[in-house]
Amino acid sequence: MIDTTVFQDKTAVYYTLGCKLNFSETSTIGKTLREAGVRTARKGERADICVVNTCSVTEMADKKCRQAINKLVKQHPGAFVVVTGCYAQLKPDAVAKIDGVDVVLGAEQKNDLLQYLGDLHKHEAGEAHITTTKDIRLFVPSCSRGDRTRYFLKVQDGCDYYCSYCTIPFARGRSRNGTIASMVEQATQAAAEGGKEIVLAGVNIGDFGKTTGESFFDLVKALDQVEGIERYRISSIEPNLLTDEIIEFVAQSKRFMPHFHIPLQSGSDDVLKLMRRRYDTALFASKIEKIKQVMPHAFIGVDVIVGTRGETDEFFEDAYNFIAGLDVTQLHVFSYSERPGTQALKIEYVVSPEDKHKRSQRLLALSDEKTQAFYEQYIGNTMTALMEKSKEGTPMHGFTDNYIRVEIDGDDSLDNCLVDVKLIGFNDDRTSLKAEIVS
Repeated sequence: MIDTTVFQDKTAVYYTLGCKLNFSETSTIGKTLREAGVRTARKGERADICVVNTCSVTEMADKKCRQAINKLVKQHPGAFVVVTGCYAQLKPDAVAKIDGVDVVLGAEQKNDLLQYLGDLHKHEAGEAHITTTKDIRLFVPSCSRGDRTRYFLKVQDGCDYYCSYCTIPFARGRSRNGTIASMVEQATQAAAEGGKEIVLAGVNIGDFGKTTGESFFDLVKALDQVEGIERYRISSIEPNLLTDEIIEFVAQSKRFMPHFHIPLQSGSDDVLKLMRRRYDTALFASKIEKIKQVMPHAFIGVDVIVGTRGETDEFFEDAYNFIAGLDVTQLHVFSYSERPGTQALKIEYVVSPEDKHKRSQRLLALSDEKTQAFYEQYIGNTMTALMEKSKEGTPMHGFTDNYIRVEIDGDDSLDNCLVDVKLIGFNDDRTSLKAEIVS
């Protein structure tokens, strides 16, 4: 039995790096601490506990994790420092040696954070509590809002794909999930709390059902029946797992939004083979075509990695031309980062940092062209946006069903409200459309 009296009137700060799944899990950790009596530290206030949820998708991510830990240690001298997440799972000993770190928790331990806090007395040296990757079996549920309007529902964790460039299977373990019934229960609770939008999050969410004998399509159909939730968004789904029946269901659903995020990673079939991806460009193009056939207004985001080992100039040009010809909305561009222990290190051809940068810039420019062309189609239209609190001194913003970001003159009373707005034109930096409320 954990004695929670030690946590009464204590304060905590949280720092999250990486994906939406990490943000969801951090929010759940925060909820656990709040229930034990810990409140979130106010701005400028020294915290008693620091929790860092890390990412390790790139070498730069590792560096940012170390910087974040060091910064929090300096800002909150004497605080009990807990580090968890992918970097913690992959490099527990290195993290434990960082000055000020008390406890390092692996993928399975983060759910039991309270038992590792003890009496909050600082440790002479960091302690690492890690389950080896091959033994990770636990699915830790999470459905949290944090300080955002939308909820993030963790439906799946881990990955069985082992792409040649990726360490995520080593950081998060095998693919696993909760039951559909438990997901529906969490969505129902979010609706009872006033939630209107839920993002389905996971590492490889299309793989949902492996541990329960269910399917992602069955999950989508079940969640669509939850009263009170107005909007669902599918965060990221592998193209080979995005079936036509899912696309067709989203097209006729009132709750699942016309918004897809699909990792491509490369538009070159030769590079896709080197990456050990489970599809080719023909399959990817067919998925885009199917979406646009039944949902012409759908927003489609695409992940692309540039500069992987083996990506020659010719292969990159093939990739660029393929992507340029796709009817997609936005590119999320990442520069390849070599990760220890991955199969990609066996590929001999190495892309220079200069070429990686040039390729990234070309794809980012292409992304801007596509996004702005997509937005321009809707100027003058009236659409419904779910509004969110804005930072002080900035316009209130929200998103339409097809994920167009809009700005309005409004106050926080419109937070988490669905509002009909007329789209007027681009804001100054062309990242949003200005809009007026339609009475």
